Amino acid sequence: MVQKVTSVTTVEQGVYPVPDIPIKALLGAIPSHCFERSLLRSSTYIFWDFFVIGCIYKGASALDPLIDPRYIYLPHPLVYSALRFALWALYTFGTGLFGMGIWVLGHECGHQAFSNSKTVNNIVGFILHTSVGVPYHSWRISHAKHHASTSHMTQEQAYVPHTRSELNLPPLKQGQEDLLGSRVSDVVRRELYDALGDSPLGAITTTIFYLLAGWPAYLLFNTSGQKRYPMGTSHFNPSSPMYAPRDYNQVVISTIGIAAWASSIATAIYHNGLATVAVIYLIPYLWIHHWLVLITFLQHTDPILPHYRAAAFNFSRGALSTLDRSLMGDCGSIMAWLGAHATHGLAETHVLHHVCSKIPHYHAWEASVALKEKIAGYGLPHEGRPIGWCEFYRVLKECKFVEDEGDVVFFKNEEGVAVMRPAFHDGST
Repeated sequence: MVQKVTSVTTVEQGVYPVPDIPIKALLGAIPSHCFERSLLRSSTYIFWDFFVIGCIYKGASALDPLIDPRYIYLPHPLVYSALRFALWALYTFGTGLFGMGIWVLGHECGHQAFSNSKTVNNIVGFILHTSVGVPYHSWRISHAKHHASTSHMTQEQAYVPHTRSELNLPPLKQGQEDLLGSRVSDVVRRELYDALGDSPLGAITTTIFYLLAGWPAYLLFNTSGQKRYPMGTSHFNPSSPMYAPRDYNQVVISTIGIAAWASSIATAIYHNGLATVAVIYLIPYLWIHHWLVLITFLQHTDPILPHYRAAAFNFSRGALSTLDRSLMGDCGSIMAWLGAHATHGLAETHVLHHVCSKIPHYHAWEASVALKEKIAGYGLPHEGRPIGWCEFYRVLKECKFVEDEGDVVFFKNEEGVAVMRPAFHDGST
C-alpha cells in the first residue's frame, strides 16, 4: 500500500526475516535417497533430449514439402511462405527449449550430480556444454563460486546489483529519503527517475539485449558479473581473478573446445550456407541463450530478495535468497509442464539446488517438497511469479540499485522505493 503525505511517499514494506537455519538442518530435512546419483538414469535424459530434438527436426522436414499448392490450398501465395516460416520458427523454439535441457544436464555434470564418477561427469559435461557453446571448466569453476557466495555483494559471480555510487546517483539525502527505501520525498523520486527511468521502448530494448546477448557478454566480458573484478576479466582468460593458478590448464582446454565448436559452425556454414545453419542451429542456440538468462536472472533477481554484505552473509542465507518459479507458467498449465519437462525442473527446484547442488534433477522434485516443508514456518519467500517476458520486464524496472550501506540490502526501483526490509531475530533491521 502506497500513501502520499504532502510531498513525501511512504511505503508499507514487507518484512524479510533474515534466517538463522544451519545448513545441516536444511540437508537433514531431505530424504537420504534423494542424494543418490545414477549414471544410467542420468544418461537416459541425454538420449531423450536428443531424441526429441531429432523428432522435431524430422517433423519439420516432413511437413515443409507439404506446404505446397499441390497438397494444400491457401488463399494467397504469401500465405505459403508465412506458414513455412511459422513451421521453422516452431522448430527453433522447440529445439532451443530442449537444447536448454542439454545445457542443464551439462550443468549437473559440473556439480558432480550426474554420476558418482568425477571423470565421467567432466567428460560428459565437457561434451554437452561445448555442443551448446559453453566453456565447460571455465564456467564450472566460476559457477561453483556463485553457489558458495550466492547474493554476496563482493563475492557473488553473476547478477550483482549496482550500488547507488556505482551508478553515480546523488548521495542519500537525510530527511528526504531513508536508507531502507520506505520513505522518499517527491523531489528525490523525480531526481532518481530522471537518472534511472526507462521509456517503454528503452526497457524493451534492454530486455531484448539481455535475453539474446547477456550470456555471451557475461562469458566474454564479465557483464553483470562481480564489479570488483578488473577490466579484461573473462571466462576465456585463465589469468582472470576468479581462477586460481591450478585452474589454468582447465580454462585453456575449455577455450580450445569452444574454438573447435566455432570452427565446426564455420565449416557447416561454408558447406551448407548461412541460412540453413542459422535455422537448424544458430537460432535454436539463441533460444538457449534466451532461456538461460530468462531463468537464471529471475531466480536471483526480484525486489523481495535480499543481498548480503560480508558481516551478515553465510551459506544458508545465500542459498535461501533465491526463488523457485514456473517456466512459462504464465502461458497456462500445459506450457508450464512443457517448460519444466524440457529443462528438467531447473526453474522450479532452484532453492533446493542451492541448498545442495549434488542432488540430481530427477530427485530434486521430491527433495524440494521436503525442503519447503522445513522452511515453511520461517516466513521466507521462496516462490516467485511465473517466468516470462512480462515478468522479466517488471523485475528489470523494479530492481535498479541497492544502497552502499547496510549489511542486508534490497533493490530499490527507479524512484528509490524498496518493497522489503530485513528483520533479524533480535528485532534489528
